[in-house]
Amino acid sequence: QVQLIESGGGLAQAGGSLRLSCAASGRTFSTYYMGWFRQAPGKEREFVARITLTGTMTSYADSVKGRFTISRDNAKNTVYLQMNSLKPEDTAVYYCAASTIWTMMAGRYDYWGQGTQVTVSA
Repeated sequence: QVQLIESGGGLAQAGGSLRLSCAASGRTFSTYYMGWFRQAPGKEREFVARITLTGTMTSYADSVKGRFTISRDNAKNTVYLQMNSLKPEDTAVYYCAASTIWTMMAGRYDYWGQGTQVTVSA
């Protein structure tokens, strides 16, 4: 079992930055691929970014590529999402998730956090 708790959401202006953190419980954090997803009102949950077990490989949705950076610190059982050049369309609830496989499919993630709201004003 892995429990995930996100933090760092809030209100930002367009062009600004936020850094999300996701703290994981348990000793097995380093055995999970980690991902970030988001869900805007009235829309389906969508993939944002993912990272491999040791952080050597990452991938991003086209909509955030070049603006967002995912990273992890296995010593701290934490995964991060640095969000720069924010746009109003980035407004959503952001979720971190853990999976035993390398995937962008939300349905293949085993554990989810409760989500943190990010609101970007124009």
